[in-house]
Amino acid sequence: MVILGLTGSIGMGKTTVSRYFRSLGLPVYDADAEVHKLMAKGGRAGKAIEETFPDVAGKGTINRVALGKQVFGDAEALRRLESILHPLVWQAERRFLGNAARHGVPVVVLDVPLLLEAEADKLCDAVVVVTAPPFVQKPRVMSRPGMTEERFQAIMEEQMPDAEKRMRADFIINTGRGKSDGLRQAKSIVKVTSSWRGHHWPPNASARKFYQESRN
Repeated sequence: MVILGLTGSIGMGKTTVSRYFRSLGLPVYDADAEVHKLMAKGGRAGKAIEETFPDVAGKGTINRVALGKQVFGDAEALRRLESILHPLVWQAERRFLGNAARHGVPVVVLDVPLLLEAEADKLCDAVVVVTAPPFVQKPRVMSRPGMTEERFQAIMEEQMPDAEKRMRADFIINTGRGKSDGLRQAKSIVKVTSSWRGHHWPPNASARKFYQESRN
C-alpha cells in the first residue's frame, strides 16, 4: 500500500487538494478533523484537556477559541496540549492505515498540516506539498474569521518555510492556477503512484519507533 503524505502551509489550499484526492477514490486521513473529533462532546481528549486547561470547558465540549487563546504564544502550554492530542491522533492514523491495508487499498493519503515539521514524512512513500504564491496565500488566510496580521505572522513562524517544503516534496500541487489545474495535478499524482509498491505499511522499524515515541 502506497502512503502519500499531504501537507502545506496555511492558506495554500491543502483542504481543497484533499477533496480532490477523495473525489478520485483515495481514502484520506485528516489529522485536523481527528483533532476536532477528539475535542468534541464525548471526545477522547476532552477530560484530559479540561483537567490541564480548566477554563476551556463549556457545555460538554471544549471551547476551542478559549483554548487557542491559552496556547497562542505560550510554548509550554502548547507542548502540554500536544502531549494530550498527538498520541491519540497517531493511534487513529494507525487504525486508518491498518483498515485500508486490510481492504486492499492501493494508495492512501495522510493529510497532516505539520507533516514535515513533525518528521512524520518518514511514514510515507511520497510527500505532496500544496503551494500557492504569497499574493494568493495571504488574502485566503486574512479572510478567515478572527484572523489578524499578528496571528498570521505567528503561524507562519511556527511552520516550515514554503520554499523548504517544496524542496523536500516528491510532488508539488500549485493551487494558484485554478481548480481545474489543481485537479489535473492530483490526477497525475494518482496515476503515477497507483503503479508503485509501497514500503511503509506494515510499519518498518523507523515507523514503529515513531509511533512508539508519539505515545510518550
